[in-house]
Amino acid sequence: MASQEGGQRAEPVRREGSLRAWVLHTTYDFLWVLCALASSPWWVSRCVFNRTFRRLVWERLGFELKKVHAKGSAPRVLVHGVSVGEVKAAQSLVKGLEEAGYEVVLSATTDTGVDVAQKLYGASRVARFPLDFSPVVRRFMRVLRLDAVVLVELEVWPSFLLAANRRELPVAVVNGRITERSYKRYEAFRYLLPQFHRITMFCVQDEEYAERFRDLSNGTRSIVVTGNIKVDALPLELRAPGPELRRDVCGEAVRQLVVAGSTHEPEERWVVQAWRSEFPEAALVLCPRHPDRCDGVSDHLRGEVQRLTELRGSGEVRDESLPLLVDTVGELEEIYGLADVVIVGGTFVQHGGQNMMEPAAAGRAVVHGPSVENFVQEARLLERAGASKVIDGEAELGRTVRELLADDAQRGEMGQLGRAAIAGERGATGATLAALEGMLPKAGSGGMAPA
Repeated sequence: MASQEGGQRAEPVRREGSLRAWVLHTTYDFLWVLCALASSPWWVSRCVFNRTFRRLVWERLGFELKKVHAKGSAPRVLVHGVSVGEVKAAQSLVKGLEEAGYEVVLSATTDTGVDVAQKLYGASRVARFPLDFSPVVRRFMRVLRLDAVVLVELEVWPSFLLAANRRELPVAVVNGRITERSYKRYEAFRYLLPQFHRITMFCVQDEEYAERFRDLSNGTRSIVVTGNIKVDALPLELRAPGPELRRDVCGEAVRQLVVAGSTHEPEERWVVQAWRSEFPEAALVLCPRHPDRCDGVSDHLRGEVQRLTELRGSGEVRDESLPLLVDTVGELEEIYGLADVVIVGGTFVQHGGQNMMEPAAAGRAVVHGPSVENFVQEARLLERAGASKVIDGEAELGRTVRELLADDAQRGEMGQLGRAAIAGERGATGATLAALEGMLPKAGSGGMAPA
């Protein structure tokens, strides 16, 4: 699966000493200070009254790093993913690195990413990714005592990369992807704060992304096409959800179930309108991408919903005539396993989409809209396999879901085709580990085997 440019061992990027680079990074840090001072009334007041925001600021400034356990004798690798998708995608990679003798710590940026990382890997191995201000970044690296950095998909913060270069840490981007829109944005600013040349290696999902990284790094970096590690992290065995979750989500009545997953404003309202007009006999579950939006979603729907946490806390019986609003983190994959049809959110607004591979791996019929810029390859794979229905917008949503609910054979075939397509794409983790072996410091096991 992997293809690589150049056969030499990738070396860490060495420290730069040019006056131009110093001026640019000093100006960048100074802008952080100005922004912090200008916005101080807002963020200080939020810290006082909002405990969650206070935790975010405290951790991004690096004041909770000591909870990450002391470094052992093995080389320590930081694996960073911005949010939930990247954190979950890294599971097979983390396992492979550990089996090869590396000590792995993880970081994430968002609250949901940190929470999921702690559930998957344990709180003592998870840190919040630092604010990209040089003193904060330097402290982050000094306290964690890193030997290498692995960035999942794409995170190119200037101060972080500069600090890694100065410590001569090898830095790899894995599962690398860069959308056309992001590529144009990076290209426009490439001469202000050079970043891509500071990365030692790019392990990317396909040749299209490789060409974009090749251009942005001026062709000087090691670029390897390894495939999509998110596919390897997807469980293809159909796991039976627990009886409590089944009861809370499906209720006692024998109804078909439609799940709208990872939705964004105003997709929940569109789904509810389609449900009421076209398939009201089915039960409906709404899973907003960001659980902190659930209060707003409930208000927009005039409170005519049941919330999962309230249902569990009160012992209420599930009322299938009302939408169920999932206001928890980390249960979406199991809920997908209960669905007859899954509507993938972020695809009916100009967001770029959410991961449609998760419901396909669960063997579900998938429906999504046209906005898939962040998941182009995944959407193409499922569409080519006949595992998804791609519609132009919310106007077609109700009719499409109604037709799928009425056709058991088509839904079953779509589920089988989706799982088969995903199974055929596996192997990216092994290719990525093989590529990283030429970059990372040697560990005790003497080599990396595919996870």
